[in-house]
Amino acid sequence: MSTLELVGVTKAYGKTIAVDGIDLRIENNEFFCIFGPPSSGKSTILRLLLGLAHPDSGKVLIGGRDVTDSPPASRDLAMVFQNLALFPHLTARENMAFPLRERHETQAVIDAQISNVAEKLHILPLLHKLPGQLSGGERQRVAIGRALVRKPSAYLMDEPIAALDARLREEMRVELKRLQREVGHTLVYVTHDQEEAMSIADRMAIIWKGRVAQIGSPDDIYNRPVSKYVAELVGSPPMNFIEGTVRSGRFQADGIALDLPLAGLIDGRIILGIRPEDVAVSSAMPGQKPSGFSIFETEPLGAFSIVDIIAGDTILKAQVRGHAKFPLGQEVNLHVDPSHCHAFDPINGANLLLNGQR
Repeated sequence: MSTLELVGVTKAYGKTIAVDGIDLRIENNEFFCIFGPPSSGKSTILRLLLGLAHPDSGKVLIGGRDVTDSPPASRDLAMVFQNLALFPHLTARENMAFPLRERHETQAVIDAQISNVAEKLHILPLLHKLPGQLSGGERQRVAIGRALVRKPSAYLMDEPIAALDARLREEMRVELKRLQREVGHTLVYVTHDQEEAMSIADRMAIIWKGRVAQIGSPDDIYNRPVSKYVAELVGSPPMNFIEGTVRSGRFQADGIALDLPLAGLIDGRIILGIRPEDVAVSSAMPGQKPSGFSIFETEPLGAFSIVDIIAGDTILKAQVRGHAKFPLGQEVNLHVDPSHCHAFDPINGANLLLNGQR
């Protein structure tokens, strides 16, 4: 059980900078997610922690100890890869026993550890089977069990459930969260799936072009994104963005009939951000002044619907409860709570309502 730290770490492969001056601290017993799009530097961070890659500059610390130049075997970290790498000729029990045998543990310790972990993972009846006789979810549990039996300082997982179907991924997310709480060890989890990261992390780091864009709880990152990049990366459906101007505390959109009070900003150009669930839609009343908004499409998804609305040259999305019954082309009114809006600098993308006025 240890803290993991990267201090001013940079790593390049040729002319490509994979990690660019990252400072990152993962606390003891924390379920920490590293989230970002493909090729953002997520897996390189894991390789640096494991010792499979050496930083060009900066330090790697485990439990406060500088391990920058230490080999992987001395770092006491357990890894679960996306490619599970189970030995096909060994049973589930033998696969789980392998790291303990490499450490020359006694048979009694091996049996006790495997029984304890297999019970937690609900795979006791499967221990006699070969990997080829197991389902995808069962093989995943065996691979996780092989890491858990070791009792390392921390567990690192690189998109370990990406290859499973949607239902199995949901089940495994719940299992991983439960296991981390029961085992009480630090767990670092890399994923490009925002739903995965938001649902299981105590804290998460958003990675962008080898840099940390934001670190915080899922709630902080969703409701208080520090930049337009973070805001559009986290959320499904994604945040709506509308360009416009603030004058005397009011926002007026470009070419759209949207006029909102927006306190706390000086006059100037901004990009307004509105989450789809914060957009309310209602039918236009006969005889009212044209709103300029009309229904483009509806996407019924069971418990809620996504309503696509034409606003000038822009398509805005609203998330409404239940099955939306708006005819295509119908004129509608939009209602937006200004307290739920975000304002981004059009040049650097900073959230102006968090970072102060321009």
